[in-house]
Amino acid sequence: MTLKQLRYLICIADNGLNISSAAEKLFTSQPGISKQLKYLEAELGMQLFKRKGKSLTSITSAGFEIIERARNILRESENIKNLAGDLSDEEEGKLSIATTHTQARYILPDVIKNFVKKYPKVDLELHQGTSEQIAELVNTHQVDFAMATGATKYFPSLKILPIFNWNRIILAPKNHPITKLPLNLDSLASFPLVTYIFSLTGDSSFKESFQKKGLNPRVVFTARDADIIKTYVRIGMGVGVVASMTFEIGDSKDLAALDASDLFPEVTTWIGFPKDMVLRSYMTKFINMLSPIYNKHLIKKIISCDDQISIDNLISKIDFPVYRFSSKENRVDLV
Repeated sequence: MTLKQLRYLICIADNGLNISSAAEKLFTSQPGISKQLKYLEAELGMQLFKRKGKSLTSITSAGFEIIERARNILRESENIKNLAGDLSDEEEGKLSIATTHTQARYILPDVIKNFVKKYPKVDLELHQGTSEQIAELVNTHQVDFAMATGATKYFPSLKILPIFNWNRIILAPKNHPITKLPLNLDSLASFPLVTYIFSLTGDSSFKESFQKKGLNPRVVFTARDADIIKTYVRIGMGVGVVASMTFEIGDSKDLAALDASDLFPEVTTWIGFPKDMVLRSYMTKFINMLSPIYNKHLIKKIISCDDQISIDNLISKIDFPVYRFSSKENRVDLV
């Protein structure tokens, strides 16, 4: 049994049991993967997949257990590499991050730019998706870091570190009727709305805020991308509700922005890493670049924490910065 065989096994499972897709992702051949899978099953003396002809149709009960153990083995293999890399003072490797479009577009560019300058030999992978998609990447051990807002219940396997808080703003074409009304949930609900895609579970502080007032707003368009939301606000499809840090100077040319911090609860963006992962020095530096609050000393304490409650207690007295929109100055600041 080899690590390569276990890697092939996991990739087959993560690609819908499609060996061709697995081969493409692993930059190898389909016959090569099929051959190694047969070798592995022969060594174990059992089938890991049910078959119909040459196609794999499902994972056997034994296969599920072996795949889970294989994930743990590969994670420990990566931990050994990480540890060896740090002990030899090598500043090269790979860092994979799963995050939302908002973080990838508005928060991470400057951080990644500075990180690449300091660690030119570290290869970066950036995956974008919804909270559910990010959780899937985490659960299948395809990424090192996850960065998202709220939805922490999807990530029980991670150590989660708050980075900053933010509020929402309202966007509308200039001279739109909403700009002339007192801004509250009642006035907002009287217009068609354009906002982010909702969680598949239905959890949403946006929805809950209206429900508490007995309001049922008409959401006519949703998107993951704040830039797309702005586009459809501009063509008059509805009033936009977006994260405050997505407002840019150029937006003020044709859009009016209104502070909605009194309408919706403040939310927290966080970064997380697997509880069993050994962090390379460049990984801890990335966290520090993202939030200088997390220095080496604090990160070391966090790593030693056994559970999330201990981490939360450790950082409970920290005042994390907030992205605030100033209506007076028509700009967003991190304060």
